[in-house]
Amino acid sequence: MNPFLRKKSIEQLQQESVKNTGLQRVLGLWHLTAIGLGGIIGVGIFVLTGVAAAEHAGPAVLLSFIIAGLASAAAALCYAEFAGLIPVAGSAYTYSYAVLGEATAWLIGWDLLLEYTLVVAVVAIGWSGYMQEILQQLGISLPAWAQGAPGTGFGHKVDLIALLVSLSIAGLLTFGIKWGAKFNNLMVVIKLSIILVVIVVGSFHIHSANWHPFMPFGFHGVMGGAALVFFAVFGYDTLTTAAEEAKNPQRDLPRAVILSLAAALCLYIGMSLVITGMAPYHTLNNAAPVAKAFSHVGLKWIALIISGAAIAGILSVLFSFMLAGSRIWFSMSRDGLLPKWFAKLHPSYQTPYRPTLIIGGITALVSGFTPIHEVAELVNIGTLAAFILICSSIIVLRKRRPNLERRFRTPFVPLIPLIGIGFSIYLIISLPAITWIRFGVWMIVGFVIYLLYGRRKSKLAKE
Repeated sequence: MNPFLRKKSIEQLQQESVKNTGLQRVLGLWHLTAIGLGGIIGVGIFVLTGVAAAEHAGPAVLLSFIIAGLASAAAALCYAEFAGLIPVAGSAYTYSYAVLGEATAWLIGWDLLLEYTLVVAVVAIGWSGYMQEILQQLGISLPAWAQGAPGTGFGHKVDLIALLVSLSIAGLLTFGIKWGAKFNNLMVVIKLSIILVVIVVGSFHIHSANWHPFMPFGFHGVMGGAALVFFAVFGYDTLTTAAEEAKNPQRDLPRAVILSLAAALCLYIGMSLVITGMAPYHTLNNAAPVAKAFSHVGLKWIALIISGAAIAGILSVLFSFMLAGSRIWFSMSRDGLLPKWFAKLHPSYQTPYRPTLIIGGITALVSGFTPIHEVAELVNIGTLAAFILICSSIIVLRKRRPNLERRFRTPFVPLIPLIGIGFSIYLIISLPAITWIRFGVWMIVGFVIYLLYGRRKSKLAKE
C-alpha cells in the first residue's frame, strides 16, 4: 500500500490506549497541567513582555498577548479534541498517523524530534546564563573555559552548566515519571508563586500616565507584537505526549491543554499591565525589562526574586520538552518507524530510558558547544508546521468521520482550525531564509531514512 495512504484507524489507536504498554499511569489533571505550564511559561515572561512593548506595541502589548493567545488557543482546541479522541503517546505524530497517513506522520514526528531537542538545548543555555549571573553575585566565578561555547567569549571552550543540567534532567526522567512529575510540580509552584508576587507588588507602583499613549505604534504594531510573543504561548502540546502515563487521559488531557494555556495567558497579561504601568514602555527594550521596571521605582531587591523564578521556570521547561521528545521517539520506535531497540523500557523504572538518555546527551553536546543564536533559529518553524498539520487534521477528520464519538469537540469547525492555520502560515512566512534551508535539509534527511528503513519496517507495512 502507498505509505501516504497507510493509516492507523481511530479505533485501533483507542484499543492501544487501554492496553498495558508498560508505562506507569501516575499523572492526574494537576500533573498534566503542570507539564503544560512548564512548557509554556519560561524566562520569556520576564523578557518578551518588555521587548514587545518597547519595539512593537507599547502598553497595548496586552492586546498582542490576547491576539497571540487566541491564535494559539485555536491550535490548542484542536490538540484538545485529538487528546480526548486518541489518548496515545506521541501527540501530533500519533494524530497525523490516524488522519493523514504514515509518511506524513513520520515527517511530523521527525520534525518534532528536532524541535523538542533544540528547545531543550536553547533553554539549557539560558538557564546556564542565569546561574552564572547568580554565582557571580555570590562571589563565585567559573573558569573562563567553562563559561560558554567556543566563540561566545574569550577563552570559552564549553558551557559546562548547560551541559550538566541537560544530563541531569535526562537522568531525572529516566528514574521515573512519578518523581519527575513531582519535581516539575514543585518548580511550577515556585515559578507561579513568584510571578504572582511580582504582579501583586508591582501593581502598587503603577502610574497610569505610563499607559498613554496606549497604542503608540498603531494596530500594525500590536500585530507585530503578537507575532513576537506567539512563541511564548505554546508548549501545551508537550503534555499530550504523556497520554499513556495519564490516569484518565480522555478526560484529563483536553482539560489540561485548555487550563495550562488559559492560566499562562492570564499571567502574561497581568505582567504586561504591571511593567508598562511601572515604567515608560520605551525604557523596556533590554535583556531584563521586568527587573529594570522595578529598579525604575526603587525596588532593586525584586531582581533576586525574578532570578529565582527564572531558574525554576527554565527547569520546568527543560523537563516538559525533554519528556515530549523522548515520548515521541518511543512512539515512533514502537510503531517500527525507528529501530525497536529504542522502545525498550527500563526494567526497574518503566521509562523509555534509551531515547531519554540519547536526547539528554545530544542536548548536552549542543548546549555545551554551540552558540545560542545558531540553535534557536530552527525551533519556531517546527512548532508552526505541527500546528498547521493538527488544525488541518481536525477539518479532515470532521469531514470523514462526523459521527465519531468525541470526548471534547473543537467549537466552530472549520473556523477555529482555519484561524490556527492562517496565523501559523503568517508567522512561518516571516522566518528568515536560512531557517527554511536548514529545516528543509533536516526534512530531506528524515524522508530518506523513512524510505530506506521505516517504509519497510513499520508495523503497518508488515501487517
